[in-house]
Amino acid sequence: MMIFCGNKILIRSGQYKFNDEDFSGLKLLMSSRELPEVWQKLPEWSDVREPLTLNDGERLIGLRDLWHLFGDKAFTEASGALQFATWFRNVRYCSHCGGKIFPRPNDFGRECETCGAVFYAPISPAVITAVERDGKLLLAHNSAWNDERYSVIAGFVEPGERLEEAVRREIMEEVSLTVRNIKYFGSQTWPFPNSLMLGFTAEYESGEIQPDGQEILKAGFFGADEIRKMNIPDEASIARKLIENFLARH
Repeated sequence: MMIFCGNKILIRSGQYKFNDEDFSGLKLLMSSRELPEVWQKLPEWSDVREPLTLNDGERLIGLRDLWHLFGDKAFTEASGALQFATWFRNVRYCSHCGGKIFPRPNDFGRECETCGAVFYAPISPAVITAVERDGKLLLAHNSAWNDERYSVIAGFVEPGERLEEAVRREIMEEVSLTVRNIKYFGSQTWPFPNSLMLGFTAEYESGEIQPDGQEILKAGFFGADEIRKMNIPDEASIARKLIENFLARH
């Protein structure tokens, strides 16, 4: 059983999962064990009230820190559980009629008791792309970052867009470049709060770098030796995996 408080997970003595007796005194908002049988196929979780009083040896940590302590499997498992916990915590009523919604017995949806509308946990797909030009990689500095971090270009997919279209649009919007030879790289759940990151590689086609000045402040093509000295995303992210893929070939 994983225990969430807000967007953080409880760890104790090097563990992030607990037995029944380990959380018997906690004030639960809800637990996945209260859900219909089909939901029991998912990793177990409980959501506790804030603030949570911590005992000796206990900590509340974010999921990035969980990755560093326990690795990919724990991160992926907790990512899905946290997104369900957050959905149950934040969405309690039907957006059509205001009636109460309840877990469905045959899938991972919730249904309005009044009008019958069915809802599923939201997932926000985003594309993230490593663009290469003449043995160099496009990296950019985002205005939201307080440090001098650089990363590959990313952005959310818009309604009606194909993933390749989203790749082209985001790169054009953020740095005014066109790209070609777009190839799928891999994906990663990213529960901040409910993203699914879809990684791609691409080649520079045309244009001169012009940061949009709003989301992207600085950008450039950097060689492998330069990148190894730069502040880049940590190992938990698919951004880092894309960069490491470039470095492994140069």
